[in-house]
Amino acid sequence: MSIEMSRRDFDDLVSEALDLIPEEFTRAMDNVVVLVEDRHPTRSLYGLYHGVALTSRTSSYSGHLPDTITIYREPILRFARDEDAARHQVATTVIHEVAHHFGIDDDRLDELGWA
Repeated sequence: MSIEMSRRDFDDLVSEALDLIPEEFTRAMDNVVVLVEDRHPTRSLYGLYHGVALTSRTSSYSGHLPDTITIYREPILRFARDEDAARHQVATTVIHEVAHHFGIDDDRLDELGWA
């Protein structure tokens, strides 16, 4: 299954998902950007966090480029049966990748139902 959605509408889903994150967490996010790309160049992923998690940063952390959270549009739309399913998967993916920024690993995310 696959659904069609404009890039702008998909970007709106990502924005909606970011709005689901409680304000105290968004205020704590530091030196991170959220990007939307069509697909990962070599793997089939919904999203990817790349950077130094907040829990791993030391006093020597300075001058780093921003961490990136990339949400991959095409794989999400390819497997979504409808717009609601795409919205749900985007929200799950955004929250999953933001959790990595806070140092939460995949095992813990699986326990919490956000894998």
